[in-house]
Amino acid sequence: MKVFLIPAAVALMVLAPVPALAGPIETACNRSDRASATRSLCRCIDNVAQQTLTRAEQRRAARFFSNPDEAQRVRMSRSAADNEFWARYRAFGAAAERFCRS
Repeated sequence: MKVFLIPAAVALMVLAPVPALAGPIETACNRSDRASATRSLCRCIDNVAQQTLTRAEQRRAARFFSNPDEAQRVRMSRSAADNEFWARYRAFGAAAERFCRS
């Protein structure tokens, strides 16, 4: 009997759908106090982020939800790295606006 249970259990693990894990943008968006932040909108924005930003950039951008002053600091920074990130962040924002508009 055990011989049949092990392959069946393995098959269930392989064939069972795996729930998608929320990325840092989706998590931050869902936790935000913005009334328009629906689960579907946050998921859409996160999908765009995954296509346009690196994982590190996604984590950095997610912090803007809880600390908008950080976004302003990066935007006003004279650092070349911050300016390059801000350009990619703005492109992400424009893409999210296009693709996730209701």
